[in-house]
Amino acid sequence: MTQSVQSTQSVVDAAITSRRSVRAFTKQAVPRQTLEQILQVASRAPSGTNAQPWKVYVLQGASRDALVAKACAIHDAMLTDPALQAQYTEDYDYYPPKWVSPYLERRRENGWGLYGLLGIGKTDRDKMHAQHQCNLRFFDAPVGFIFTIDRVMGRGSLVDFGTFLQSIMVAARGHGLHTCPQAAWNCFHSIIMPHIGAGAGEMMVCAMSMGYADEAATVNGFHTPRVPVQDFTVWLD
Repeated sequence: MTQSVQSTQSVVDAAITSRRSVRAFTKQAVPRQTLEQILQVASRAPSGTNAQPWKVYVLQGASRDALVAKACAIHDAMLTDPALQAQYTEDYDYYPPKWVSPYLERRRENGWGLYGLLGIGKTDRDKMHAQHQCNLRFFDAPVGFIFTIDRVMGRGSLVDFGTFLQSIMVAARGHGLHTCPQAAWNCFHSIIMPHIGAGAGEMMVCAMSMGYADEAATVNGFHTPRVPVQDFTVWLD
């Protein structure tokens, strides 16, 4: 392997492995030119028949803050009146209706690992609510993304969308930025879509926070584990 190939491999590997879901950002602004470059690079993601099914809404400044205020107000109302939750449901099932092993154990490990780091116990209802609401504040990141797809597209296009999202997150690392992909916003699509001016034929896929990580924040000390390759790979010779 030549030195140039090794160098490229090192850079690419570092961009992928240093990506993590950051849950606290600084207020440092991200230039629009940087965002455009990241999206341009990510647009090289593959898609079936080159359909490129992604659509992106970038929220900054007043538009971001207004959406955050709307979502947080509803979220707070849900705390006192849980029945309101029935009015805000996802457009598609991101998670399974029933969790089974090994996914249930991984989910629990992730949730309680995060809450444990933050000192939030199982009965700390108010603290859980506050931490969950951090999602709806884009974790204080200066940039929030809302991703949509045309409803006419098939489920395979969501696979394509995943490659696009990963490309954004990896490209962001090249600019010293961090991200957090978010499904927590999905149940609020009924207020999000009119806010961003999305068409009736669009479906919300997910949201994402982007900015510079607040490395001093305790929550950013949380790193999710990964199962070893041999646990998810079958070699056929």
